[in-house]
Amino acid sequence: MKNNTLLLLGDEAVAQGALDAGISGFYAYPGTPSTEIMEYALNSQQAAEGNVHRMWSANEKTAVEAALGMSYAGKRTMAMMKHVGLNVAADAFVNSALTGANGGLIVTVADDPSMHSSQNEQDSRFFGKFAMIPMLEPSNQQEAYEMCFSAFELSERHETPVLLRLTTRIAHSRAGITRREPLPQHGITLPQDKRQFVLLPAIARKRYKVLLSRQEAFEQEALDSPFNRYFDGDDKRLGIIACGIAYNYVMENYQDSGCPHPLLKLSQYPVPRKLIERLVGECDRILVVEDGMPVVEEMLRGLLDRDLRVQGRISGELPRDGELNPALLRKALGFEAQPGGTVPDGIVPRPPALCAGCSHIDSMNAINEAVRDVYGDGHVFSDIGCYTLGALPPYNSINSCVDMGASITMAKGAADAGLYPSAAIIGDSTFTHSGMTALLDAVVENTNMLVCILDNSTTAMTGGQDSHAHGRLVQICEGLGVHPEHIRTLRPTPKTHDEFVEIIKEELAYEGVSVIIPQRECVQTKTRRTKLAKQGAQ
Repeated sequence: MKNNTLLLLGDEAVAQGALDAGISGFYAYPGTPSTEIMEYALNSQQAAEGNVHRMWSANEKTAVEAALGMSYAGKRTMAMMKHVGLNVAADAFVNSALTGANGGLIVTVADDPSMHSSQNEQDSRFFGKFAMIPMLEPSNQQEAYEMCFSAFELSERHETPVLLRLTTRIAHSRAGITRREPLPQHGITLPQDKRQFVLLPAIARKRYKVLLSRQEAFEQEALDSPFNRYFDGDDKRLGIIACGIAYNYVMENYQDSGCPHPLLKLSQYPVPRKLIERLVGECDRILVVEDGMPVVEEMLRGLLDRDLRVQGRISGELPRDGELNPALLRKALGFEAQPGGTVPDGIVPRPPALCAGCSHIDSMNAINEAVRDVYGDGHVFSDIGCYTLGALPPYNSINSCVDMGASITMAKGAADAGLYPSAAIIGDSTFTHSGMTALLDAVVENTNMLVCILDNSTTAMTGGQDSHAHGRLVQICEGLGVHPEHIRTLRPTPKTHDEFVEIIKEELAYEGVSVIIPQRECVQTKTRRTKLAKQGAQ
């Protein structure tokens, strides 16, 4: 086998591990910090030679459902997303715990502690616990690779989906990984129980009993897992539980001497009670170290825990919010804080900004002149994408950013309340992700509102992936029932500014649903495409 050792991001290690474990299909919607899993698969010669499916999905829900369909056919598959994407996929994800899996099914979710590029700091382990399925959480890139093999085997052994949880530092840091010999892909094999995936109430009740009956086996798997390890220690005044990447943060604080305390490295769930009981029984107090929310700490503390033997994020030894790191852990371990670096005088923070030449700049300027400057602030609802930067100076154009697709529905709700004008700004990819149903709601009631779909022909915020909306927006809006006379398109540039403003004013005067689609390719993707074209010509 060529390329036995590779230097990979954690995301890339997951993709390579899945490929070597015999995967037949990747399904995903781009979202930092998970995007590079699919990007790696898209560029993989191994995937191309194996005819592995690897195309972006319209959203995370469709990704999980398509992966479930491939699992139904007996093949190994993976759905990938960031943590807030799991909210979108929750219906399919939670119900997949009842249907179970046929071919191995992994749902890989990359959480984003500290909200480097996200709206919230949620922890996907809560979803895994809620769905009552096994979870794996790597502490390094090699484990991320190895866990793909283990997760597929675990999934098929117990006919269950498996959640693979990453955090930003694993997803976006590199390390060498040693590959295994690749496995062949499975052939098509339908489930023995042809009603397994039919969640009619009578069947679902039986499937739920099956799920409950598997919990003991899931816990035994965690107890026997090579990814969970108990390290004994002489100083039993403190016992440490380190989850996933947090294990590295603990060990960085004991590089010279080794950890003197009993330490449980926890990387496979459900929590193995026997190992927890051993640690609690031996130690005076327990410190739970986890990158994300206090999932394990809550399990250990319980509702009636009053003596605070269990410590962590809830009790205040570690900060309740933000990304964990070795420096934050030092105080909880009883060490003196190390002096941190300071920013030199004269260094001015540089906030994120729209790229020079971005078409969204022209859209913000036109919207400001036609809406904000005439009616005042508070009339424009936005969505998630590059254009969200319109909330910052010098534009100060938008008044909301909640979740994918919420711009249209929030604008509709505000219009229902009597706010005039009420306008929504949404990107082309976000629109096909979760804005179409929102627009349908507005069309059904002929809500007095304006929707601006900013079409830059790509999913720009996550690196320029293909957009499902490309070349289809006008037809989609017509199909949803928007009157063709009130679907307006133009190319946003400084030269068309006056025309753009006039179009907005005309559509604001219409008492019904209007859609304006400014269309100009993202400057970044256009630059890359032009450069590749020149290289090809040479």
